[in-house]
Amino acid sequence: MAFADTLKTLAGISHLAALQLIDADTGAIVDTLENKPGKSGSLAVYNHLAETFGAITPEAAARGLELFDEHTADARANPGKHPNVDRLTALVASGKTFQVRPVPVATT
Repeated sequence: MAFADTLKTLAGISHLAALQLIDADTGAIVDTLENKPGKSGSLAVYNHLAETFGAITPEAAARGLELFDEHTADARANPGKHPNVDRLTALVASGKTFQVRPVPVATT
């Protein structure tokens, strides 16, 4: 299934401003995925992985690489072009885990 089609099957993310990725070993925030144009697809995938696996584990990362579909092949051919895919590849290789902290959209 193409990435655009995969996104249609994932839970909505309109309630999220961002997701913080936290190194499970150190507790440090390693990155923040924002809900903005050009990044929302990655946010949807990471959110799905966190909801399904409880964290971004190596197993979750492997599933994420499947979900990113054609972007995974492009990331492997062009390191650095898809940093959110590269991160999942690194997690699979390292065996590390990231905890995920949702950042809700601010309400007034």
